[in-house]
Amino acid sequence: MYDIIIRGARLAGGELTDIAIQDGKIAALGALEGADAQRDVRLDGRLYLSAGWIDSHTHCYPHSPIYQDEPDKIGVQAGVTTVIDAGSTGADDVDAFKALTEQCQTRVHALLNISRIGLLRQNELADAADIDPALARAAIARHPDFIVGIKARMSGSVVGDNGLAPLRIAKQIQQDNGKLPLMVHVGNTPPDLDELVALLGDGDLLTHCYNGKPNRILTPTGELRVAVRDAMRRGMKLDVGHGGASFSFEVAEQAIAAGVLPDTISSDIYCKNRIKGPVYSLAHVMSKFLAIGLPLERVIACVTSRAADALRLTGKGRLEVGADADLTLFELAHQPCLFADTEAQQRAGEYQLLPVAALVAGTLTLTQYGESHHAFCL
Repeated sequence: MYDIIIRGARLAGGELTDIAIQDGKIAALGALEGADAQRDVRLDGRLYLSAGWIDSHTHCYPHSPIYQDEPDKIGVQAGVTTVIDAGSTGADDVDAFKALTEQCQTRVHALLNISRIGLLRQNELADAADIDPALARAAIARHPDFIVGIKARMSGSVVGDNGLAPLRIAKQIQQDNGKLPLMVHVGNTPPDLDELVALLGDGDLLTHCYNGKPNRILTPTGELRVAVRDAMRRGMKLDVGHGGASFSFEVAEQAIAAGVLPDTISSDIYCKNRIKGPVYSLAHVMSKFLAIGLPLERVIACVTSRAADALRLTGKGRLEVGADADLTLFELAHQPCLFADTEAQQRAGEYQLLPVAALVAGTLTLTQYGESHHAFCL
């Protein structure tokens, strides 16, 4: 007798499967006709199911003075089971953030800002006195399960006159703390992207990878920069980090056509770009990649298995026995939409990913769309 059996769920590849959940874990997969459960959910192929979606780059510390949101609004209420806050807090305020997340239905983790003040101001890396490796190490030691990596925002408006120095310190913090994943934000120069990626490799994520600014991953002729290619060969991964100013359809299309695909698709969402766009939700960002030709299976992998691997989230990102029963149910709807990037460019898409429900450790939360369209079957 299982706790839940979901029958006839459609996977990203199109095949159908049953999935049994017991004690918050995936207990069985496949054809489960003879099995019984306390709760029997029959989808009969009407909905897709994947491992729970992971948004690798968000800003959801509600008390941040610059970029803030509520974890459950961008999490389970949007079909996302795990959100990673990317540097909103540093050593000074990560304790308060951790305490707040204990009341959330969504699984929340943090990338610790290497500046102790976090996003208290836009130029948090401009004062070297705010970058304290000892304080960062102590915070990581206090919250080893909550802090899953570190974040360095390496654009001119953030680092001021400090150049590459904050990134070099970030790399040292990374090495001193078990080679934690390091997410590096690229924006306006200086420093130049070539200089940044020369310091990056295995365990590092370059976020805003398809930004349309001069400091982009492509040369003016549309080719991948040699320094970026070399860093990728060393193991550096590409994270989308859409946000309000960091995603260009043109750059993404050129890169993908050249085989430079994203490793992780993330939203860089916070309340303003969630409500007013152009982000709206992780699902909306994922739908943009469908519109420019990325296959559904790759899009789903970028928010499940690839995201879990990049951030070393054990028990997440895969449909396999013993994994956490974190699942996303969604519809692939033929619902034409005109999508916008952050460069005032648009692309027409025929399909949208519409999340219906999120299960975290087997506990189900319907999205607003799920309540209005699919509550009858859940």
